[in-house]
Amino acid sequence: MKKLQNNLYINTQGAYLHKERETLVVEINRQKAAQLPIHGIGGIFCFGNVLVSPQVMGFCGEHGVHMALFTEYGRFLARIQGKQSGNVLLRRAQFKLVDESSASIARDIVAAKIQAQKQVLQRQQRNHGIQQSLTEQISALNNILNMLKVTKDIDKIRGYEGDAAARYFSVFDKLLSENAQGFSFSGRVRRPPTDPINALLSFLYSVLGNDISAALQGVGLDPQVGFLHCERPGRDSLALDLLEEFRAFIADRLVLSLLNRQQIKPDDFEMSVSGSVRLKDAARKLVLQEYQTKKQQKIRHLFLDEEVEIGLLPHVQAMLLARHIRGDLECYPPFMSK
Repeated sequence: MKKLQNNLYINTQGAYLHKERETLVVEINRQKAAQLPIHGIGGIFCFGNVLVSPQVMGFCGEHGVHMALFTEYGRFLARIQGKQSGNVLLRRAQFKLVDESSASIARDIVAAKIQAQKQVLQRQQRNHGIQQSLTEQISALNNILNMLKVTKDIDKIRGYEGDAAARYFSVFDKLLSENAQGFSFSGRVRRPPTDPINALLSFLYSVLGNDISAALQGVGLDPQVGFLHCERPGRDSLALDLLEEFRAFIADRLVLSLLNRQQIKPDDFEMSVSGSVRLKDAARKLVLQEYQTKKQQKIRHLFLDEEVEIGLLPHVQAMLLARHIRGDLECYPPFMSK
């Protein structure tokens, strides 16, 4: 399989991207920080206050280099495409693949999600000793993964995903340390969340889902047409698909860290008249700060064999999915960590 073509990510506020002959130049504080030939770049992603010259926009359009603009926090703003960009063809190919063979991609995404859930439980065992309840659920998740390998039925795949999630969350309270006093968790409750931990999980899933939706729009995919999640008006089903790969690795681990380090406490939540629980404003700001800090951490992407900032993982996976849909990759490699 081919590797992902190089992409240019510009995060530094005040950076200036302009053209010199057949190259792209990035300047920071009027000093040249990078100079790259256009022929080695597949896409450019600009976050926040990044200045781009009109010559660069035309240059990229002429050479078929995709450019997407986002806010500093990752909300999608706009795409710049040349006339031969092929975005309509990409989306048509996406719709066709969803109609004809969605099961294989859905199965791989669910397998990656279950593997990530299993790693969260195994990490607890390594750090705090063996617990029988965790061992039983790790074994159950392994059995589900084995059954998942041999099915091509989308309804069964969805059933396995639901079973794995129920087993994982049945022992989620075992991952709380003695420092997380005042918190308890009896299971996943979504709409609305009725306890602080569910409120925290739902909030981070929503923020992460918006990042993923922005990444999908940035590469030209339709975030509302997914492989695993059914289509519903107003729902970004494809973003929810890719969210499954990151729930445990990013959101769940961050929730556990915030609670176990006592950064978030029971009085950081309030209950509405309807019975739903939500974060207070100051606590929400803290969670977002910690989320942004986590996004700046780097890990080695197993498929690319390169170091990637966690915050850029949705953009990398969106690009990999787009390349698979175009036929450049034999299969879609979902995100997995060691």
